[in-house]
Amino acid sequence: MPSKTDRTRLTENEQKWTKPLWAAGWTAFPSVLLERQQAIGLDPLDLNILLQLARYWFFAGNVPFPSKKALAECIGVDVSTIRKRISKMEAHGLIRRQQRYGAKGGGQQSNRYHFDGLIKAATPFAEELIEERKQRKAEDAARRTRRGPKKPIGKRR
Repeated sequence: MPSKTDRTRLTENEQKWTKPLWAAGWTAFPSVLLERQQAIGLDPLDLNILLQLARYWFFAGNVPFPSKKALAECIGVDVSTIRKRISKMEAHGLIRRQQRYGAKGGGQQSNRYHFDGLIKAATPFAEELIEERKQRKAEDAARRTRRGPKKPIGKRR
């Protein structure tokens, strides 16, 4: 059963997005990937592909494996575009494909997609954002407890 905090958060998200949109499903995705996408080397289409892949990633130990056709249909691009962009992200070490095959010598199925490279590339940016947040919090706390202005307002004559 979700904790009270989790239930409150869900209620807040339902209030923001409406109950039908929230009930239809949602995807967890780190904000740092949105905020630092250019620095990580992602363009909007790459990010859209990653969001679509993340939509299929339900458990840490079970990486997503949607077909390129399913990704292409959701995004509204050709399958060849998906193939090229995934290859590019793989060449840059952001994602890793793992081939899947059917049981007992069956044909190849859709690939599994691992995000270890993307996580590694984004972690320094996440740590930087966390540190910036800590510094802002410390500065805010210091400002609230300070007895006077940090710098003299002006010289008295």
